[in-house]
Amino acid sequence: MNKDDICFMSAWEMKEKITNQELTSQEITETIIERIEKINPIINAYCTPTFDLAREMAKEADDRVKKRENIPLLNGIPTSIKDLVSVKGVRTTYGSRIYEHNIPEEDDLVVTRLKEAGCVILGKTNTPEFGYKGVTDNLIFGVTPNPWDLEKTAGGSSGGAAASVVCGMGPLAQGSDGGGSIRHPACFCGAYGLKPSFGRVAIYPRTFHSGQTLSVIGPIVRYVSDAALMLDAMKGPFEGDKHSLPEDNIKYSDHINEKPNKLKIGYTTDLGYAKVIDNEVEKAVVNSAHKFESFGWEVEEAKFKEFDPSVAFSTMWLIMFGYELKPYLEEWKGKIEPGLERWVKAGLQYPASSLPNAMSIRSQFYQSIFEDFKKYDILLTPSTAVPAFESTKPYPSQINGIDVSPTAWQAFTFPFNLTGHPAATIPCGWTKNNLPIGLQIVGKRFQELLILQVSKAFEEIAPWQDKRPNL
Repeated sequence: MNKDDICFMSAWEMKEKITNQELTSQEITETIIERIEKINPIINAYCTPTFDLAREMAKEADDRVKKRENIPLLNGIPTSIKDLVSVKGVRTTYGSRIYEHNIPEEDDLVVTRLKEAGCVILGKTNTPEFGYKGVTDNLIFGVTPNPWDLEKTAGGSSGGAAASVVCGMGPLAQGSDGGGSIRHPACFCGAYGLKPSFGRVAIYPRTFHSGQTLSVIGPIVRYVSDAALMLDAMKGPFEGDKHSLPEDNIKYSDHINEKPNKLKIGYTTDLGYAKVIDNEVEKAVVNSAHKFESFGWEVEEAKFKEFDPSVAFSTMWLIMFGYELKPYLEEWKGKIEPGLERWVKAGLQYPASSLPNAMSIRSQFYQSIFEDFKKYDILLTPSTAVPAFESTKPYPSQINGIDVSPTAWQAFTFPFNLTGHPAATIPCGWTKNNLPIGLQIVGKRFQELLILQVSKAFEEIAPWQDKRPNL
């Protein structure tokens, strides 16, 4: 087996080979480190590598196998951690100069769980400052470009995470998603990303308390089965997170290959309110939706009420950053990214009535989605309204030649942060310029297993993993 094949191997296969010592975790880890050293100067996915830690953890994983100890779920499998999440003793900057030299004394809960599952931590992945936008760049580490076109964005805010797995720099990546930050970069880079139901993966501690009802943690991977493995390790309640869900007593990785006998699937290319979508994206999504008919599942176009939640989301997002970062504004003026500084100032200008009004719209929108979703088991939408755009832009100002708002390109993702529904993005095609297109698979609340099963079924009839960036 050559080194590239090892780097692009699934975590599932790595797990088997490490368990029977056909390959050791140390061999796999060293091979991936070698690839990171080669590719990361081009892609800038890893902002803080932790190779010494990775080697130590890989040896511990192999020792567990040799001693025939209880082997944890992800024993010896390399992973990355987004730089919004703390790893004990490892620089964690949140993409901000404010925390440029921050060395946490404790792991965040998700890191603790991944360590307990036996993961090998390769390093921290790049993110925009405090994860505030849907592209990945910051004033410390710079831009993470798209592996398929270095002039385009990798998306954000988990851009480093998505780029790393697509480039063979680790099979697993931890991402987080407050408005699409797992799904945007996974879509743009051609990976599989899953935003679980709100509360499925407990978060402790919370960085931004005022925005805690939007953001979740989930996996970004190359193979659907690997997402099931990783989610099995991360999920579960925690007393310190009052929003965490009770244990669902399901091991997703044990049931990933089961196909439901009957499903009713609805697809939409506007979700009732999105005005414009790229032509290539629309065609790929509609064609992909009908592929599910080969399983005997019913597929039809879904009609949703016209209810635009973008004002509610934008209001909550800007007020969150205004409130949380106001204490830093004077001292760090000129050292915070200009775009974020504008957001903070804008967030501080909202009148007191804006937040309860946004919360009211959010509740009404949830009720609208609940009613429209009743007749379907699964909802399909585009993951983003456009393929990856130029990395110098925070968002595309036009779609199909039509002027659009800053949130128009992400019209299909943030609504499900407002509602808390689980949603995944899976590659479903390519543009004429060789950029990935993503299909979003949305389930009812708490239905992660069904999303994973539907995703696995699609992966079987439309695999994409044999295509690799030419770097």
